[in-house]
Amino acid sequence: MKKCNCVMSKIASVLVIIGGLNWGLVGVGALMGSNWNVVDMIFGSMPKLEAIIYVLVGIAAITKLIGCKCAKCKACMAGDSAPAKM
Repeated sequence: MKKCNCVMSKIASVLVIIGGLNWGLVGVGALMGSNWNVVDMIFGSMPKLEAIIYVLVGIAAITKLIGCKCAKCKACMAGDSAPAKM
């Protein structure tokens, strides 16, 4: 599979990595009897913002799962060097 990354795809990749690391720390923390949820540690006093971050990470995961549908990524996947002009 080609690696075609627009800005949105790169942001989604970063969010998925951050989310994965956070969930890994949550698991390790649970095994050690403590809370290592970094998102909660940073934004725990702002539950709405914390929820928005979790939603954004979820959307990023879905985007990575189904692939980006922007013109740049479609052109790249088709083998063109430049995105289709609209």
